[in-house]
Amino acid sequence: MTNDFFALNTADVGQATGAADMIWLTVAIPLISFAILLLAGRRADKWGHWLAIGASTASFAIGLAATIQLLGMDAGSRVVESTLYTWVPAVGDFSIDFGTRVDPLSITFVMLVTFVGTLIHIYSVSYMEHDPDRRRFFAYLNLFVAAMLLLVLGNSYAVLFFGWEGVGLASYLLISFWNQVPEYATAGKKAFIMNRVGDLGMLIAMMGMINLFGSVTFTDVSVGVAGVSEGSATFIGIFLLLAACGKSAQFPLQAWLGDAMAGPTPVSALIHAATMVTAGVYLMVRSGAVYEAAPTAALVVALIGLITLVFGAIVGAAKDDMKKVLAASTMSQIGYMMLAAGLGPVGAGFAIFHLVTHGFFKANMFLGAGAVMHAMDDEVDIRGFGGLGKHMKITYYTFLAGYLAIIGFPFLSGFYSKDKIIEIAFTGDGAQPWIFGGITVVVAGLTAFYMSRLFFGIFLGKERWTSEGADAKQPHDPSPLMWVPMALLALGSLGLGAVLNYTGFLTWLEPAIGHVPHEDPVLSIPVITTITLVSVAIGVGIAWKMYLASPMPKVAPEGSGLTRAARSDLYQDTVNENLFMKPGIAIVAATDAADRTMIDGVVEGVGKGAPALGRAVGKLQTGYVRNYASYVSIGLVIALIAVVASVAF
Repeated sequence: MTNDFFALNTADVGQATGAADMIWLTVAIPLISFAILLLAGRRADKWGHWLAIGASTASFAIGLAATIQLLGMDAGSRVVESTLYTWVPAVGDFSIDFGTRVDPLSITFVMLVTFVGTLIHIYSVSYMEHDPDRRRFFAYLNLFVAAMLLLVLGNSYAVLFFGWEGVGLASYLLISFWNQVPEYATAGKKAFIMNRVGDLGMLIAMMGMINLFGSVTFTDVSVGVAGVSEGSATFIGIFLLLAACGKSAQFPLQAWLGDAMAGPTPVSALIHAATMVTAGVYLMVRSGAVYEAAPTAALVVALIGLITLVFGAIVGAAKDDMKKVLAASTMSQIGYMMLAAGLGPVGAGFAIFHLVTHGFFKANMFLGAGAVMHAMDDEVDIRGFGGLGKHMKITYYTFLAGYLAIIGFPFLSGFYSKDKIIEIAFTGDGAQPWIFGGITVVVAGLTAFYMSRLFFGIFLGKERWTSEGADAKQPHDPSPLMWVPMALLALGSLGLGAVLNYTGFLTWLEPAIGHVPHEDPVLSIPVITTITLVSVAIGVGIAWKMYLASPMPKVAPEGSGLTRAARSDLYQDTVNENLFMKPGIAIVAATDAADRTMIDGVVEGVGKGAPALGRAVGKLQTGYVRNYASYVSIGLVIALIAVVASVAF
């Protein structure tokens, strides 16, 4: 394959007309709503949430109109760019325009973010009903939506980075929303700092682009990267991957995601299902031309995805906190997407396919978890549930749809999207397809195990909670404002995969990612499907045997060494503390000591020495002429000796 699959010809970039010309409003409207909600203060408490929902809905409507416009255009011309203003005026041959790019890739994200985001906004009206700061929460939601839309609609890495940072800020504000709890405030700071590490990678990559191409627009980079050395392309690709690892919680920058569950559950659904964590995948796919020119960097992307999908699955299998199980699952599923993105154009298409379906069924399950928390006094430990299915039937059936979709139950969304990635993993030469494909099949079974454990532990089996006494719980389904969004997401979990599969979703993406070539895997597709379903069935069966056929204990057993490690996130925090935090603290302490001893010591020495010198000189000022004459005589003798010595030698 050549870079032509991803190089975008500037002749194919059209001028914005119609809805595409107004796409900037999808960013501006929620951003204005955010400002109003903050500036209005408590006066907006009674209506602020409806303004936020209206802003998100308006963005969805504009995005839908732009999608219809693209569908009405010839497939080869479905790329529309619009320049809003000159951001950085020309410096030599370099300048940056603040513009938008509307193509099938960006508009797919717009529709996902605005549709799922609007449903989460509606859900949050009831979920946050009794929170005194609900208006501020909705303001932050609008800021997040605006930043994410700017990220995917920018026509250059610079504009993307502007949205990238906005998403980082909004996620920090939302994760630490209940910052009166110290642990929650710490979780927000942890996410913020780890994402800044990734941001450094993005900045370095952009510096490389400016040096090599004199531009950071997607079009210029896609065309220019074909003319540089593989080493230069690899340099850019590796640092873009570092950025993606931070934002998408991929190894080794994944430690923040589990702690980010400290935020309100709708935040988990929005950030950790449909938007922020998918930004890294978007970056990889949008940068496809770079990885086409840098096979080594592309392989590293695939390897990072492979490591993370295994890492997340192992952690998810041991957690008892249902939100952290879903977070680990998100990490693992994003790993599938990153693996696919690193396997070339066809993999990139299926990465976006799975990204869209995952946005629905994972948001569905996060909102279901929120409904369970709402009914069970904010309890999150699955060992304290059991038997909720007969008390919360709507929540049970909507969560069931998401559970079946993510494990790849035949003909549901995950079956069409995740299983395609498994097929792609089996393509290639040598041992790679057997290793990659084999691991993805095993993780499919592991996913089925821990998701079945989660589902069985919450909704089936014996009730492990009390309905009498001081600690009595009376679980019930939530209000329509909560269950209607859950039901709509459940419908997407069931049927969206089939719709995208049979309506040519990959063909739709071609103007943005290039033609998707067909490659035959090393095993036939029916064989891959069969072994994947067998792996899934084994995972479900083991979970049934351990957690349904046998009573789930209310207190977790100690478990094996691997289980204990998985409960501690495979000691990722310990590793980070010993490799980075403690050495960093030591360096700062040593620098501080050197500063106090050397720099401060010199300054303080000068300050103390000046008065001492003054006092010593002062003793020479006696007022007696004979003393002064002796000083002159001594000086004269010293001068004569110096002259004689210089002449003699």
